[in-house]
Amino acid sequence: MIFFKPKKTEKEDKEQNLQVNVDLEIITKMNQEFAVSLDLNDTLKTALQVIIARINAQAANIFLINEKKKKFECIASLHQDYLDEYELDLKDGVMGKAVQSKKCIRVGNVKKDVREIAEFYFDLDNKTNFTTYSVLCSPLIAANDCIGVIHCLNKKTGDKLFIEDDRKLLETLSAPAAFAIRNAKMAKEMVEKNKIQKEVEIVGEIQKSLLSQNKKDPFPVAGVNIPAKIVSGDFYNFSDLGDGRYGFGVADVSGKGIKSSLLMSKASSLYRCLSKTMFSASELLTLLNNEICETISRGMFVTMLIGIYDSNKKELLLSSAGHEPPLIFNKDGTFTNFSEAGPPLGVMPKTKYTEAVIPFKESSMYIFTDGITEIKDPNGEMLGAEGFQNYIKKYQSSPNNERLKKIIDDIIKSGKIQKDDLTILVVDGK
Repeated sequence: MIFFKPKKTEKEDKEQNLQVNVDLEIITKMNQEFAVSLDLNDTLKTALQVIIARINAQAANIFLINEKKKKFECIASLHQDYLDEYELDLKDGVMGKAVQSKKCIRVGNVKKDVREIAEFYFDLDNKTNFTTYSVLCSPLIAANDCIGVIHCLNKKTGDKLFIEDDRKLLETLSAPAAFAIRNAKMAKEMVEKNKIQKEVEIVGEIQKSLLSQNKKDPFPVAGVNIPAKIVSGDFYNFSDLGDGRYGFGVADVSGKGIKSSLLMSKASSLYRCLSKTMFSASELLTLLNNEICETISRGMFVTMLIGIYDSNKKELLLSSAGHEPPLIFNKDGTFTNFSEAGPPLGVMPKTKYTEAVIPFKESSMYIFTDGITEIKDPNGEMLGAEGFQNYIKKYQSSPNNERLKKIIDDIIKSGKIQKDDLTILVVDGK
């Protein structure tokens, strides 16, 4: 016996075509609205309102995948409470199956479905004061990546059960929603990134304000700092202590980034405050070390050299905490250095630092960070101490407030590649 499928009437064809046109109109409208919405919350709210109305569902929610936690997180919900309090495993319930298969899944009747699905919704219903009868769950796929799911619960009909046409419709509607949510997430991440970038720039400006400003009039001390990035882990400071004495300090924090810059800010602020009343270089380093040891993160440290130049006695008082040995350019054109040093700050609490007094007349002392000597050319050759000495000789006749900038500019223009902060402080002995 042959059975023939009854032919659709003209009225049924018109109704079907009309419904298709309505769905196309909804999808077009969704695409238009989502295209202008870069706010994630607005996008999610709009998506749920459109979908729940068209599917005729009692409740709906959107779960996004938290890649770090490997969990589902509910970030939008209509007519089902308390979901934002829970994180669900990526393998849980029909949501897990939808993500795994990358297909929209329909559970016609939860109570008649397999045990694991029924138990999952029984447990979730108890937590949310909700009763689940039927489920539609569509993965949100954008650029071949599944970013989450749209979850619809209970159709607003007598039996509250979804049919196959509902599944197909949600699958169609979830595509523009997925791209919209992805775009909104990217926009949100970009805003956050720009916000962080702005905050980093503010930190950089604060750091610059902590550095001493070079004097235009003849002054025995000058400094320069060129950060490799926006924030710096280097620091220098100098001040007129009166009676022909001048205090100065240079520091270099281990590592790079915000963490190092914050430690630099702490060290520089402590130095600026204490150096105005403490005139013993060794005692000042001892106190700074104890303070930094109390809060420093494991593995971090600060190298620092501080001193006082007495222009009347023609001598330098110096103390070093693991810092690069400074170069002293003598009147006869030779170089010597001061190599005596204790451990870096933040390594050993209660360290007693020592200090030395050295004669200093008609000479210049250059204190610098390792970014200067370790800067490399395109062939990987480091500048080194000898290379730095050549630049010192080249510009020694220039006033100190111009000399350091000329040295840095020449080093960079010669093809050296800056990957670390560049800091130099010079003390000229008369």
